[in-house]
Formats: sequence, C-alpha cells, structure tokens
Amino acid sequence: MASNKPGPKKARLLKVVKQNRRVPVWVMLKTNRKTTTHPRRHHWRRSKLQR
Repeated sequence: MASNKPGPKKARLLKVVKQNRRVPVWVMLKTNRKTTTHPRRHHWRRSKLQR
C-alpha cells in the first residue's frame, strides 16, 4: 500500500487499529473470565480487514 493515503481512508484504518486491542482486565474480572478474547482482533499478516 502506498505511504501517501487519502485522508478518509487513513481515518478508517486508524479506527480499525484502535479497535485491535485486547479485552481489558477489568472486563475479564467482571465477567468472571467468560470473556477473554476479542471477536474483532486481527493479526496484520494472517488475516486482512473485512473491508
């Protein structure tokens, strides 16, 4: 991908980067460790974005 990206595309990619975080520890404690994985997590090499 080019390093010079249009602004709206960059904003969308940045939003997805922010979503790609682990579940917070307090959520795991609150749900008694029933929620340990995040459904939207992705690895940059294994799977591409669904867009």
